[in-house]
Amino acid sequence: MAPLSIIVTVKQVPDTNEVRIDPKTNSLMREGIPSILNPEDANAVEAALRLRDEHGGSVTAITMGPPQAEAVLEEVLCLGVDRAVLLSDRAFAGSDTLLTAFTLSRAVLKMKKFDLILCGRQAIDGDTAQVGPQLAAFLGIPQVTYAEEIVFSEGLFRIQRGLEHTRELVAARPPLLVTVSASGPVPRHGSLYALAAACSGEHIKRWGARELALPPSMLGLSASPTAVKKIFEPDRSVKGEAFEGSEKEMAAQLIVRLRETGCL
Repeated sequence: MAPLSIIVTVKQVPDTNEVRIDPKTNSLMREGIPSILNPEDANAVEAALRLRDEHGGSVTAITMGPPQAEAVLEEVLCLGVDRAVLLSDRAFAGSDTLLTAFTLSRAVLKMKKFDLILCGRQAIDGDTAQVGPQLAAFLGIPQVTYAEEIVFSEGLFRIQRGLEHTRELVAARPPLLVTVSASGPVPRHGSLYALAAACSGEHIKRWGARELALPPSMLGLSASPTAVKKIFEPDRSVKGEAFEGSEKEMAAQLIVRLRETGCL
């Protein structure tokens, strides 16, 4: 059996417990806020490392962001990732999920060979869960979402998906993209040997728009088809309304209330 070539996407995000919103611009105030590796990306990295440890091969991490995003690549290299790629260019600033996925897809194609792409289900700074599926669409490969466990045998990836009320087992052949949820493999701790190698920076490549041959029509905020119009904190002084009874009775009460307020 040939060794596996695995790519895992990671993202540096603000620690959302510390997030504040600028009342004038309605944007996140990131100054002075610590940045962390997106939690579900850590689960995806662990899934990649387990597959590599069992079947051989390599794991390459990719992140897109400003130069300081290199810190998350150093972190996953400490965990045992073999090599990493930083996609950083001022032209990328403001890219929405679609253009982010497009840029990532061009980086994947530049790497040429892969069997599996792993992504965290979603990032805690946006909670859109869009980049993984969009990346699969740009690459024209199958995707499986909400993965909790991934095994590889007889040329097939077998993925256990965690759904709201059930579990689902899916089998697919490579190449394949899988998004991993927080209930996936528990991330390991890094080693001092891996830390020394990561800090050398020798395993990190840096690519910008030129290296990826990206057209201006697919770069940055001005080219993004979507934009955040407003971010605001909910008014916590407004109290909600609770219903009591069975599910059927509460549903009936809710319908009545919606009709009274003109929502139905």
